[in-house]
Amino acid sequence: MQSITARSAFSFPLLVSGFVAVLVGYSSSAAIIFQAAQAAGASSVQIGGWLSMLGIAMGLCSLGLSLWTRMPILCAWSTPGAALLATSLQGLTLNEAVGVFIFANALIVLSGVTGLFARLMRIIPPAIASAMLAGILLRFGLEAFTGLQHDFALCGAMCLAWLLARRWLARYAILAALAAGVAVALARQTIHFPAQTASFALPQGIMPHFSLTALLGVGLPFFFVTMVSQNAPGIATLQAHGYQPPVSALIGWTGLAALLLSPFGGFSVCIAAITAAICMGDEVDADPRRRWMAAALAGGFYLLAGLSGALIAALFVALPSPLIATLAGLALLSTLSGSLTRALADPSTRDTAAITFLITASGLSLLGVGAAFWGLVGGLAAHAVLKPHAA
Repeated sequence: MQSITARSAFSFPLLVSGFVAVLVGYSSSAAIIFQAAQAAGASSVQIGGWLSMLGIAMGLCSLGLSLWTRMPILCAWSTPGAALLATSLQGLTLNEAVGVFIFANALIVLSGVTGLFARLMRIIPPAIASAMLAGILLRFGLEAFTGLQHDFALCGAMCLAWLLARRWLARYAILAALAAGVAVALARQTIHFPAQTASFALPQGIMPHFSLTALLGVGLPFFFVTMVSQNAPGIATLQAHGYQPPVSALIGWTGLAALLLSPFGGFSVCIAAITAAICMGDEVDADPRRRWMAAALAGGFYLLAGLSGALIAALFVALPSPLIATLAGLALLSTLSGSLTRALADPSTRDTAAITFLITASGLSLLGVGAAFWGLVGGLAAHAVLKPHAA
């Protein structure tokens, strides 16, 4: 009886959502990981090992945490953190870079163990969290259609396939868009795999060196950016979809995984936000209690991807960038609209939500910290001022 129930609970959209989440995650930010690794002085072999280790770590965490919580807990690397590393590791040795990873991840574990991060998350009103998520997603939604200007045939075919599928086969809309994009790309011969053979790259352990200037100048900002620009939106994404995750435990476990794997290139394992939202929409499954399977399946795809860092690079290079951008935007469209609805539903918090949304969507960067953090700060400041005057 249990196996029959499990089979009836599984659906093909769950599989597609998990695959698309991993595809979008790697394709949208793998280049930043390459830049960060190169800035740290890693060789091509070491970069392949880093990507393999990151894939395995994210796969194990996504699979294990989703099975444990029965929530769509998808893990990812810190894209904002990687962007910071790509611009901050110049001049440091590879050993010093690993020391930075260990230091920052130890601070993340400490935040999870003490419960400090969970207490901070509880003071954020749901409207502000939803508005921040909507602001993060807006760029992806826009890119779903701005691609029409650069590649009308490819993006137009994907949008048309998605629209028609939404009318008659809503749960397969993203698969239809992906199939249409691949078909156009194949017909035009714009999918080009590199000539070299992909193979598994064994990660190489690196002895850390702790430099005070590196820890203060790079480690602390990396910790701060990772927490406020990756983990906070990741938790907010889960909460905006009605889930109540064990915040401290998630931060602690993901931080511990990154801490243990830091000498092997696992510089960051965090709670995903953008790609996780792909596993949480109504198209994934009508029952929110079953959407955890999409994240668990994504964990399986992460593990497969982790078997070959070279293969990840090949896939990244092979697919046309407009295809990935359009696919990501269409996959997140319903999540964007749902976030806006929740953010603006309560008139008493509508102004603060609008401020949060606009600051986050603006893409501003102050003091090296991204717009998601400043949107949160601006929303909380406006909420503190306007709350006494709310009806």
